[in-house]
Amino acid sequence: MSDRVCVGAIAGAFGVRGEVRLKSFCAEAADIAAYGPLSTEDGSRTFEVTLTRPVSQGLAARLSGVLTKEQADGLRGTRLYAPRTALPALPDDEFYHADLLGLTALDTGGAELGKIAAVLNHGAGDLLELRGPGLKGSVLVPFTRAIVPTVDLASRRVIIDPPEGLFD
Repeated sequence: MSDRVCVGAIAGAFGVRGEVRLKSFCAEAADIAAYGPLSTEDGSRTFEVTLTRPVSQGLAARLSGVLTKEQADGLRGTRLYAPRTALPALPDDEFYHADLLGLTALDTGGAELGKIAAVLNHGAGDLLELRGPGLKGSVLVPFTRAIVPTVDLASRRVIIDPPEGLFD
């Protein structure tokens, strides 16, 4: 597991005074500003985040060191990371998406189905995107306790009991 977790991304400039539009990946969108300074993926830049207001599809915010619209536009697409130590502990049946990526998916008989390439949520619950050599493209698996009864982070695997026809 990484010592940092992606908590959001910069969607571009908001206005002409250096504010940015943030897309928060936190359960509570405003929590993105509560985890201390956020850093870029490569760690080369760190930003203090001050939320200014909710906006369509995100939050408007000021980032330390970003003073102009051009600087804000230049950060479009930048993913923001918080130190894992700043994040709250999760109950046993909840997981950070970043911790699921790359886990091996096995069926209930122990046969490998693929690896988790992404965790998606389009509004109706989380989906695990599986990819693997035996799959034709990606397979989306609902991330429910009935279908994914076991998540073993220590062994880097999940057990999936897929509905009939999902892997056909």
